[in-house]
Amino acid sequence: MTELVHLEVADDVATITLDSERNRNALSKQLVSELSAHLAAADADPGARAILVRSAGRVFCSGADLSEAAEGSMVEGAKGLIALQRQIATAAKPVVVELAGPVRAGGLGIVGAADLVIAAESVTFALTEVRLALAPAVISATLLPRLTDRAASDLFLTARTFDAAEATAIGLVTRVVPDAELQAEVARALGELVKGYPQGLRETKKLLNQDVVARLDALGPALAELSGELFGSDEARAAMTAFLNRRN
Repeated sequence: MTELVHLEVADDVATITLDSERNRNALSKQLVSELSAHLAAADADPGARAILVRSAGRVFCSGADLSEAAEGSMVEGAKGLIALQRQIATAAKPVVVELAGPVRAGGLGIVGAADLVIAAESVTFALTEVRLALAPAVISATLLPRLTDRAASDLFLTARTFDAAEATAIGLVTRVVPDAELQAEVARALGELVKGYPQGLRETKKLLNQDVVARLDALGPALAELSGELFGSDEARAAMTAFLNRRN
């Protein structure tokens, strides 16, 4: 089986790369499992003080793997995404997300759970769930604490595409830079982070993320069940089938 997520540790940074170009880094069972395993390895590695999550190819993450969703229950997949968001938020090391390509639907859960998010100007975002008879259930646990109430209502309900500048203004992204400056800005941010002592970084993350973690723990099981019910509904299955037929 070809590895979909890669891990490399160098210069005090563990770099995790999503590399499933065939389905635009969709959150398949394999990709989520490998991402979780690499996050655990990176967090335990004494040679790393910070973790970078990035993507190969043109898209950071296209959301749920609809091909898998159309084949069976998504409850376990939803539980996996809750666990992944919690793993990012509770990692002892700061997690930085580098966005060089679009992010859709469930992929925004990774963005919401991260400590710093640096995006290129050309990156776009969309919470497309309502157009597939779904709701952004499991990712709401990390997104709602980040966004203003009005922004959340707008983006969750309209499913419209928005750009990196707007994402920064509403609190989803830490900062946006011209595309040509993305890697340099990410390197600069990581360079500042690795100057911190492990204890300081770990305990500061706990302070910053305690509300998000409490929300994941309190609401996670019910949100996963809701997500599974919606994915399994006749309305959603018809919408997903229509979408896959159009895409193919």
